[in-house]
Amino acid sequence: MTTAWGKVEPDNKSEIPAGLFHFLFAAACGVFAGWVDIKIGDLLFTALLVLAPCMLLGMLRPQKPWRWVMLVGVCVPLAQLFAYFFLAQKPYRAQIYESLLAFLPGIAGAYGGSMMRGAIDHLMAGT
Repeated sequence: MTTAWGKVEPDNKSEIPAGLFHFLFAAACGVFAGWVDIKIGDLLFTALLVLAPCMLLGMLRPQKPWRWVMLVGVCVPLAQLFAYFFLAQKPYRAQIYESLLAFLPGIAGAYGGSMMRGAIDHLMAGT
């Protein structure tokens, strides 16, 4: 099928969507960061585990970098909630609030990766 913009798209829709791998990777990294936050309890290491995949995903898919922050960063507070209800680990109130701080390095990483991709594209274009 040919679109109005001249692109040819396949007729069968049974193929895997283009961004599915990126979304699954983001979810897996977020779950891993949440698990590390529960087991180790070090906020700086958790922040690094949120920053790195958000930066990588921001470079790979620079459109709408906020979605990588949401997918990776939201898993850390959800892991704290899961541990509270199911694992008999009762975090302190401060630990719950500090798990929300995982969004900050995620924001910096995702938008920094997106801007880095724009700069690399600009340099490679020769303009």
